[in-house]
Amino acid sequence: MIKKILFKAALASTVFLSAYASGAQKIGDQEIEKKIQSMSLGEKIDFLGGYNDFSIRPYPQYGIPEIRISDGPVGVRNFGPATAHPASINLAASWDRGLAYKTGKALGLEARTKNAHIVLGPGFNIYRLPITGRNFEYMGEDPYLAAQIAKDYIIGMQDQGVMADAKHYVANNQEYDRNNVSSNMDERTLHEIYLPAFKTAVQEAKVATIMTGYNLVNGIHLSEHDYLNNKVLKDDWGFEGFIVSDWASTYDGVAAANGGLDLEMPSGAHLSREVLIPAIKAGKVSVAVIDDKVRRILKTYDRFGLFTESDLTKDFVLDEKFVRDAVIEAARGGMVLLKNDNNTLPLTRKEIKTIAIIGPNGTPAVTGGGGSSGTRPLHPLSFVDAVQRVAGNTIKVNFEKGAFTGAPFPSGIYDNFPFYIYKDGKKVQGVNAEYYLGIKLEGDVIHNQFFEWLKLENEELWGFPNVPKTDFSVRFTSYFTPKVSGHYSIAGKGDDGFRILVDDTEIANLWRNQGPTNGKDDLFMNAQQEYKIVMEFYQAGGGALIYQGAKKVEMEVMPNEVIGLAVEAAKNKDLVIMSVGFGPGTESEAYDRTFEMPYEQSKLINAVADVNDNVIVVLNAGGNVEMGSWIDRVDAVLMAWYPGQEGNLAAAEILFGDTNPSGKLPATFEYALEDNPTYAHYFDHDKDMAVFYGEGIFMGYRYWDQADKKPRYPFGFGLSYTKFKYSKLKTNNKKYTIGDTVKVSIDITNTGDMDGAEVVQVYVGDKKSSLPRPQKELKGFEKVFLKKGETKTVEVELNKSAFAFYNPASHAWEVEPGKFDIYVGSSAMDIHQKKSITLK
Repeated sequence: MIKKILFKAALASTVFLSAYASGAQKIGDQEIEKKIQSMSLGEKIDFLGGYNDFSIRPYPQYGIPEIRISDGPVGVRNFGPATAHPASINLAASWDRGLAYKTGKALGLEARTKNAHIVLGPGFNIYRLPITGRNFEYMGEDPYLAAQIAKDYIIGMQDQGVMADAKHYVANNQEYDRNNVSSNMDERTLHEIYLPAFKTAVQEAKVATIMTGYNLVNGIHLSEHDYLNNKVLKDDWGFEGFIVSDWASTYDGVAAANGGLDLEMPSGAHLSREVLIPAIKAGKVSVAVIDDKVRRILKTYDRFGLFTESDLTKDFVLDEKFVRDAVIEAARGGMVLLKNDNNTLPLTRKEIKTIAIIGPNGTPAVTGGGGSSGTRPLHPLSFVDAVQRVAGNTIKVNFEKGAFTGAPFPSGIYDNFPFYIYKDGKKVQGVNAEYYLGIKLEGDVIHNQFFEWLKLENEELWGFPNVPKTDFSVRFTSYFTPKVSGHYSIAGKGDDGFRILVDDTEIANLWRNQGPTNGKDDLFMNAQQEYKIVMEFYQAGGGALIYQGAKKVEMEVMPNEVIGLAVEAAKNKDLVIMSVGFGPGTESEAYDRTFEMPYEQSKLINAVADVNDNVIVVLNAGGNVEMGSWIDRVDAVLMAWYPGQEGNLAAAEILFGDTNPSGKLPATFEYALEDNPTYAHYFDHDKDMAVFYGEGIFMGYRYWDQADKKPRYPFGFGLSYTKFKYSKLKTNNKKYTIGDTVKVSIDITNTGDMDGAEVVQVYVGDKKSSLPRPQKELKGFEKVFLKKGETKTVEVELNKSAFAFYNPASHAWEVEPGKFDIYVGSSAMDIHQKKSITLK
């Protein structure tokens, strides 16, 4: 029997309202207006600045509760250990709206247990180049795919009464110098590639809040971008929620107030009484603008019923099994099998007695990337433990790290302070500090201070004459003499940026805006030799913190021995699984990563392949990596992304065939970084703090479709252990009037020997257009689960927007009459069926 599946592609005409929000008890607009009228101007302005770093200020006298915020998008992380979900790019690779909803729901449920009213997610900036530090937090290169996955994530979360926050609006596509670089592009590129997912979040998912990025767009900081915030977001799209700044990404209070920002986080450093009241008196900002911001925030509270009940934990019991299952199911659905020569996978347990797992990601569990999304998992499961669990007790599993990644971070290092200075010719424990205005350690010293102990926070750092709370930098100088020779960790922790120099050589550099972040290096130091230690630090906004410590570390294995031990472990094993890639210390918010895997892991793979012919690679990363140096020497490659707390179980299940892989790439994987069309338009070569997106709309598969050279793995690619046949592509008519719904149907048959899932991808191409258009663009997809031998009919509805392009001459979306091709395939470069229609 042939089953039918119906889904709508492109923008739906129906607006979704979360079930929880629409049914919540509300106080109504009249009561909200009374609250606004009761507040003084100063109280209104104070309300627009964050409170206690991650809250919105309460006014009990007006019945306004404190609203608590948690980082996301893959864990409710601000209140202790939490469930760590797979990276957002893993979720996008599932191409599964149901999993997206389930993930959002699970996050919303756990947020309620922590009384977190807002979770900062989802993130869905566009993947341009694989080295972008936050690609793993986002949802790939295609705006339609990102929009659909983000939409159901948002609805799933908000159905639980928790506000979602769509971020980072907009074109926050690199981490390098993100506070200063402007993403410059033409109007069409902005509207066709970088804005659509946010538009869907607003108009279909009714997202509660939107976060601005750190970057500029076309020369204007996003926190003060009148065109994007007021004209596009609020006026054109009808956004009724409120706009919140990323932490310390507000630069001008007057410009931000007029430019549409509603809430400055983590505090009102710029949207403050000191800035705005004089501006109001001078006629530069109106009281109506301030009232609109307060009104937007309060109306959003009312939508979620927070005036009548702000305690989300009340009478609530968490379904922990649902939440844990959501993590594993999302990991299973999004992992992508990239290579499987000679059907090496799935593995047969009866044929294997010994497995060597080699690589730095084998243990402990690598659940996600670094930065503000980093979550301390409740139930971490390492890859080694997962493989042993799935393989069973009859198979012996050995592990070798194979790469020197530095000594473990020493516990209690900041409680150990062996640093000193000279006073009157005598050694005295402590450091000397020189303070400067601005964050660049430039100009005159504004203050000198001696600290006995460098473990300082907030007022301990800025509580001196002439030192402001923000926008200052400090150089701390001291000395260190080891008692015995050996390896020592010299460490720092900073909020915001810091770097460490030993004898004028930089050993650690985390010079960026960040929350409290550790950094260190391990140095061999000689006994009784004096070393000069310099810690440079800056404070940009929010909380301030700087720690310094040193501690001798004992290494079980010396750096030059690790590869040799791995090679020995690989010999005479039935199988080697390489657990390699990046992790939270090498792929993170606030900096861009390398294309090559760190810690000489490519060298490690080749060294292992020299002694064992049966090598499988399981890769953790937020996007493509350099594979050319080793991929021809391995039998199979599984893209495991960052799988969340227990997601390594999914990888092990796929290797042994307990789960049939069904993920598809949400981004094109090129052979070389230079092949990517954005490579020439990514770096700020002339140092003018601007990057022009010269590839325009022809990025990702839109470029590769017209390029002579093809990528290693195309957008939408992913192998399965079974095979699928596409047949009987139909449309309900051949000719349509513009505005008609085009109904597309196709039969999908599982012709292999294993149950599995296929992602049916529907692309639309305009045969002739007044403006250049890509050969085809994704406008629909559906993940179809089929038992072996089963056939299903997938029906797709394409409405007017599926055929439209943005015309900068009219500043509007347009559809031109003519012929269009409908492509249906299993990737952007594997099209199985094609049909033409005419719009008149």
